[in-house]
Amino acid sequence: MKNYIFYLGILLLFLIACGGGDDDVYSPTPTDPNNTDDTIPDDTPDDTGSSDWLIPVSEVVDGGPGKDGIPSIDTPKFVSVSDSDLSFLKESDLVVGVLNNGLARAYPHPILDWHEAVNDKLNDKPVLVSYCPLTGTAFGWKGIAGGNSSTFGVSGLLYNANLILYDRNTDSHWSQLGLECVNGPLIRDVPELIDVVETNWGTWKALYPNSEVLSIDTGFSRSYGNYPYGNYKTDHEFFIFSVSPRNNSLPNKERVYAIINDGKSKVYQFEKFKNGRIVVENFNGTTYLIVGDENIINSFVLESTTVDLSFEYVFNNSEAFFKDNEGNKWSVFGTAIEGPRAGQVLKSTKSVVSYWFAIAAFYPSPEIY
Repeated sequence: MKNYIFYLGILLLFLIACGGGDDDVYSPTPTDPNNTDDTIPDDTPDDTGSSDWLIPVSEVVDGGPGKDGIPSIDTPKFVSVSDSDLSFLKESDLVVGVLNNGLARAYPHPILDWHEAVNDKLNDKPVLVSYCPLTGTAFGWKGIAGGNSSTFGVSGLLYNANLILYDRNTDSHWSQLGLECVNGPLIRDVPELIDVVETNWGTWKALYPNSEVLSIDTGFSRSYGNYPYGNYKTDHEFFIFSVSPRNNSLPNKERVYAIINDGKSKVYQFEKFKNGRIVVENFNGTTYLIVGDENIINSFVLESTTVDLSFEYVFNNSEAFFKDNEGNKWSVFGTAIEGPRAGQVLKSTKSVVSYWFAIAAFYPSPEIY
């Protein structure tokens, strides 16, 4: 009970610190960390739209803030890597990075923790960058719903502690980690992913020193240097919402890199990539190249024209991340930036960095490398 009061007190302090009025940020009430069955009150929302859901509606819970209570960033502003606007950002802070036709952008976790969805444009094409702080999952996908450009917002609903988004074209609900529209007019639609990487700020700056970075000038008053969920990401037994199934093969909040293939998943632990590593292996009928180190991992599908190449990790604080036996140098996004294949792009994968408990709940019994 003392732990419960401790965690609740931390979250209430963050709520109070946010100020009043429309800028209030909801901080959910945690379950008791000592309660091993994760029993929580019935938070099933009274109004979840259409009765047709691809996930059990009884397990869709109301997170508390309501629709758009956690506001998306719809007019993002960006600054340079050296801008004083980024003084809140530490070298070890995590960022979500994208690269599109030479345009590199970073979206810091300390901002995403408070907003969860950024509706952006990359070279005039709408994209959504979303991050769920309760499952530690970030995705990029095209800002398209029902065949038309759309922005996305935070619905206020959760499934297995994971963010459920809604599109503003049709008001359909989208499971972020499930990567599918689970309710509404677009039910069963799937988003078109764009490749993102997650790493610490220091590594991203080394890879892309000319990157643009999401600014704290969001139009909202938030404590962007402060994490709003207390000890959530470091306490493996602290859960705010119940999750099922649970898998004890790894610590609950360990960050793992996960490849998703036809409803199955295989995870790779960052500690096994310390000082750089290349893995080539077959998973669920597909040959994958997994490359990374203790700070960043990405993966690619090897096809007939690339499966016979031999790869080597070469990252040394520049854009070149790995090379092959033909003399090509490749970026962390799988683009050949030097050599006979310059300009060629390796096929990206359906993959994500996630807390272990979340990937194991959405894709039960994942393989562990």
